[in-house]
Amino acid sequence: MKIGLCYDLRDDYLEEGFGEEETAEFDRPDTIKAIESAIKNHGHEPVRIGHVRSLVGRLCAQENWDLVFNIAEGMYGTAREAQVPALLDAYQIPYTFSDGVTLSVTLHKAMTKRILRDAGLPTPDFTVVYADNDIGSVDLPFPIFAKPLAEGTGKGIDALSKIDHPDDLRRVCVDLLERFHQPVLVETFLPGREVTVGIVGTGPKARAIGTLEVVLKPGAEHQVYSYINKERCEQLVEYRLCTDQLDHEAREISLAAWRLLECRDAGRVDLRADTNGKLQILEINPLAGLHPEHSDLPILATLTGMQYTDLIGQIIESAADRILPGVKGRPSSGAKPCG
Repeated sequence: MKIGLCYDLRDDYLEEGFGEEETAEFDRPDTIKAIESAIKNHGHEPVRIGHVRSLVGRLCAQENWDLVFNIAEGMYGTAREAQVPALLDAYQIPYTFSDGVTLSVTLHKAMTKRILRDAGLPTPDFTVVYADNDIGSVDLPFPIFAKPLAEGTGKGIDALSKIDHPDDLRRVCVDLLERFHQPVLVETFLPGREVTVGIVGTGPKARAIGTLEVVLKPGAEHQVYSYINKERCEQLVEYRLCTDQLDHEAREISLAAWRLLECRDAGRVDLRADTNGKLQILEINPLAGLHPEHSDLPILATLTGMQYTDLIGQIIESAADRILPGVKGRPSSGAKPCG
């Protein structure tokens, strides 16, 4: 297959003047090279496309691909991860990972939690602070935890995110509202073990490949899997393959959430234990990082004995299952798709 590769390269945005934290979710050059190499190893032809604006230009030039390997995060809005999938759907070009609906819902953490809660799946109690005047209405027992509503990679999370006293709540929420220009999710703080479950596949074929426990080392920001801890994970975090009873519980809950949200191909579900040791879902990540040594999903795959090339191959295989004869690409009508 001819496989296009959509991504946001961090260096490109840094050159445009964006900051380190703003671009934390975007990819390094070695991630793109690793995916490209894995695609070649499976006998396919990789073609670099780049970010959504580049995709628009390539579509206007009437380029086509059998499949697009999409890891583009987007820059603006709670639907930013849905931008590439929406374009590809319009041109009937299949792609890896979830569709625009799932990506938009899961990026909006409060919306995800409402769906989980409605389905009876465990997630911490929460409220949303949309503006300064909402802060006084927060009615959750302390300690609580505050983070941006629609970010990843630990953006906006630091040692101050765990809030023990009402006096600190306003300061933390005001800071997040000003820095990220989006609502703040405030939820019950969970003091127990933190794990992430890696999932490969779609629907009934989805399976949990393992459970990775996140253990903070001395010197890490205390009690939180923060932006700094993630950025410097090689020095501050120990990743352990979970093999006790928690693994079974984590897999069961995560697969239920994965299928409920109709996630596809591969990703992660992040969980943490409450005061009673029961796991609660923190977030669902259907567009997980894929750096071979730095990202949680490939780290987990490696610990379970799955090579990086095999992980990428299984993602492509899962996506290829959705490609039916006659809809491998957009119709070849000869008409220019852009005005």
